[in-house]
Amino acid sequence: MAKLDVPLQLSPVFKPKIWGRRDLSPIFDLSETKSRGLSRQAGHSRPRPSTNRPDTPIGEVWVTDDESKFSNGPVAGMTLAQAAKTYGPKLVGAIHESPLRDGRHEPRFPILAKYLYTGDWLSVQVHPDDDYARVHDSGSLGKAEMWYVIECEKGAEILVGLNRGVTKEMLRAACAQGKGKELLHAFHPHAGEAIFVPPGTVHALGPGLVLFEVEQNSDLTYRLDDFGRRGLDGRPRPLHWDEAMGVIREDRTALRNLPQLEFREAFGKRRYVLACRHFAVEELRFERPANLAGSPERVEIMAIVEGDGRVETEAGWLGSKRGETWLVPPATERYRLVPNEEIRLLKFYVPDLEKDFRQPLKRHGVSAAEIAKVVFD
Repeated sequence: MAKLDVPLQLSPVFKPKIWGRRDLSPIFDLSETKSRGLSRQAGHSRPRPSTNRPDTPIGEVWVTDDESKFSNGPVAGMTLAQAAKTYGPKLVGAIHESPLRDGRHEPRFPILAKYLYTGDWLSVQVHPDDDYARVHDSGSLGKAEMWYVIECEKGAEILVGLNRGVTKEMLRAACAQGKGKELLHAFHPHAGEAIFVPPGTVHALGPGLVLFEVEQNSDLTYRLDDFGRRGLDGRPRPLHWDEAMGVIREDRTALRNLPQLEFREAFGKRRYVLACRHFAVEELRFERPANLAGSPERVEIMAIVEGDGRVETEAGWLGSKRGETWLVPPATERYRLVPNEEIRLLKFYVPDLEKDFRQPLKRHGVSAAEIAKVVFD
């Protein structure tokens, strides 16, 4: 079996949504018509939807979807799911398994990441934790998630958590009348903000947002209020009131206003955004070329949200631009990232909370109280 020792590029998967939009700037450019082929000697166009219906609104762009395809290396042409099954820990690091309905387990990529583009309100919804999903939706995982705000229009809103004094029974009654949003806590986000949403937290996203979402590899969602609209198939979208009542935590609200823990590095700047046991997120800004390596214990993923440059390995080099995602296998001993202009990327992985977040932050002189605001056990 071939060795996986170079960064691997993943193609995005574009998901039509009734609440999506047709303008996917600033990350993706729908006007580009060039081939997305890769070359060791030249760059390539930004990722774009492979759809025959340009009028279809796109709401989500999954960058670590099971159907995402690799563009280079020994896994070129394989989907992420196929590669995870074939290579196991050589691709995903420590074994991460997903329960199957027949009681067996299969290797699965540990983290799902996506861009969200909101042209309308998303439903009022909630996600279960692992324990509830294991019992009530065999074969599924729960869903903790975080949002990194890339862009937001003036007045854009996010709703997270119940207003004071509101019970889940009151919320259900309001949702039955299409008024669920009125009982949720609202705030106006800002670009660069990070928000942690643990399982059991009721939430809804408003229009005018571009977010990067990192979560457990689960798309299990219980919808409480969809405001009476129909899906892209013309049918009413199902609601899940009974399931939602079993998982809502009335005391949970947005975990936001996190400290900006950013520090100088040889390559530029590193920001420790947030971490929980399921995933950690760092923001890296590359102002100059950097010699890098993977982590022997885990797979790391880098999503470029701004800038362009190239990734150099012993096998050659590939152009790298905004909207592209790179997976760095555990056996990657060295590679070089060369920015043409400042590159801003989000790096995410399954962490050792002590080794990857707490200890580095302590060395930077950050207090235990401040660390607790970005590390969620």
